[in-house]
Amino acid sequence: MKILITSALPYANGPLHFGHMAGAYLPGDCYARFQRLQNNDVLYICGSDEYGVAITMSADLAGRSPKEHVDIFHAKIKELFQKLNFSFDHYSRTTCDGHNEIVQQFFTDLYDNGYIEEKITDQLYSEADSKFLADRYVVGTCPKCRFENARGDECPECGASYDATDLINPRSKLTGSTLVLQPTQHWFLKLELFKDRLLEWLESKQWKPNVINFIKGYVNELHARSITRDSSWGVPIPLANTDGKVLYVWFDAPIGYISATMEWAKQQGKPELWKDYWQDPDVKLVQFIGKDNIPFHAAIFPAMVMGQNSSYKLVDELPANEFFKFEGKQFSKSEGWYIDLDDFFERYTADQIRYAIAANAPETSDTEFTWKDFLMRCNTELLGKYGNFANRTLVFAKAHCQGKIPPQIKLESIDEAFCKTIDRIVAESADSYAHFKLRHASQLIMELAHAGNVYFDAKHPWKDVKDEATRARMERTIACCIHSLKALALISYPIMPDTALKLWSMIGFELSSNDMNWQKIADSKLPEGTDLPPPKLLFEKIEPSQIELEMEKLHKQYASVQKALPKQIPPVKAAIDFAKWQQLDLRIGVILAAEPVEKSKKLLKLLVDIGSEKRTIVSGIKAFYRSEELVGRKIIIVANLPPATLMGIESQGMVLTSSIEGRLELLSAGDMPAGSIVS
Repeated sequence: MKILITSALPYANGPLHFGHMAGAYLPGDCYARFQRLQNNDVLYICGSDEYGVAITMSADLAGRSPKEHVDIFHAKIKELFQKLNFSFDHYSRTTCDGHNEIVQQFFTDLYDNGYIEEKITDQLYSEADSKFLADRYVVGTCPKCRFENARGDECPECGASYDATDLINPRSKLTGSTLVLQPTQHWFLKLELFKDRLLEWLESKQWKPNVINFIKGYVNELHARSITRDSSWGVPIPLANTDGKVLYVWFDAPIGYISATMEWAKQQGKPELWKDYWQDPDVKLVQFIGKDNIPFHAAIFPAMVMGQNSSYKLVDELPANEFFKFEGKQFSKSEGWYIDLDDFFERYTADQIRYAIAANAPETSDTEFTWKDFLMRCNTELLGKYGNFANRTLVFAKAHCQGKIPPQIKLESIDEAFCKTIDRIVAESADSYAHFKLRHASQLIMELAHAGNVYFDAKHPWKDVKDEATRARMERTIACCIHSLKALALISYPIMPDTALKLWSMIGFELSSNDMNWQKIADSKLPEGTDLPPPKLLFEKIEPSQIELEMEKLHKQYASVQKALPKQIPPVKAAIDFAKWQQLDLRIGVILAAEPVEKSKKLLKLLVDIGSEKRTIVSGIKAFYRSEELVGRKIIIVANLPPATLMGIESQGMVLTSSIEGRLELLSAGDMPAGSIVS
């Protein structure tokens, strides 16, 4: 089977972080590695997304041309992928030769077929900068959920997608200045004309519920969308008298999958080979993305393909993942909340982070990377289970089996049961990889390592080796354990390729490219008498003190960046009647007790004395305050709100705080006693 795999093109406007890896790249790489083991014809394509107004702005700030800017980050991104051992068959870029031509062909077909119209519309203009602002540089209040810091094209809170002009109170992300609407000429893709075809096509998809439910709702509200921008950096519109107008980056970027494949085909010396993947209806196209890219890959790009005169593949599988956060927040280099990857690779390995991400893959809901969890994954699971099983088996074999693989004959019932467990886990692992379930695959890796350790302990070979009468039993035990190690390497190879290859080498299992076959490896028997190389540790222990340093480094980095950032002051809300203000009953309260709310990352349960009574108040301040430091603190509460139930707890008031750009502080109350009125 031919399988064409793509991972979302990373934007070459800054370095990548682990949040990106969890969404589109590690899942894509693991799937590609697995499908190659299935002897399928796999082509795994990716590349840097290098156009867009955002890049011109960043380049200006850095004192570089846009091309110099993308050259730097294309190289950095490519280097990171290499460090993380991603197995792209080709990694390209949207500034490659041939990209503009295929993008303009897409535009021309859509234009000639009546799917693109020209309109004069009002767009957001910054009078302070004397320019129209790209949606990436616009923030405002989400028109759907009223989140006050929504991006120009998408709300990070509710996931809604919209035009920047739909924002309430739009402002410049760079300066915080208010934006105004001014007329400009642009070209629009009439997406509403594809609504019925898209809905019919989506009916055939068995995608994850989080993907299919979102996209059907999105398609039902399709409308014409601007596909051009005012800029000199991008793919020019192939029409006369359109100087200064380029195609929107989200029009040209997904076509980059095709231009990258064209570039790959030329490098193979077969310029037409790309058609065997993009124009063959029998090819399986799997596209790995994060959830913020669902609209473009499940509706907009398919509509663009449907409007072409040439036949191109529509996506078959779209295993979009949710967001992968970092210590409770979104990864953000601009805010200082990130891991320096160059620094990371000085102390940790690619397989450690690949496994930690896979074990917490955000497949159906948002998950997060924490240093505490990383320590547990590396020490308890990789070192304590996986590495321990491999090391104890091979050290014992080296010492008591003449450094050779002993015979696996005359199995007892306990041996046969263990071998059946191995076969079951190998089969379940194949199913997990085939259906994009990395978390379950990582659990199965640890299940097999744990089963091996339990079997080793139950068979106590250290006792059997002392008596010649039980020596054969000891050898069977070690033979079964080595057989298990072969399977353990197999099922961990897509996630931890370096570790798997090392483990195979340590059991004398020589692999040529022709031997890299899942079923062949699973069914093969390790030859009795094979020499075992000296065993080596697969993983090193990470000291808890090192993780404490990582957390200290993170908070210092965050504080430093926050101090340097220009503060964006949200606009003042609309005026209200003084009579409405007088209806609020604000009181000073004293916190008597505080404790975390179970199963909540944000909420604390407070017992507050407001003079006349004691009240329970649930407040979302857990990320900013420890329970023990709140006791005795004076705060200001809204005392006359109706009770609300949060996480099963009745909250009898609201704590007042101040906040800006992700920071939050409780309002202080001075020396006034509990129950005092605030006016």
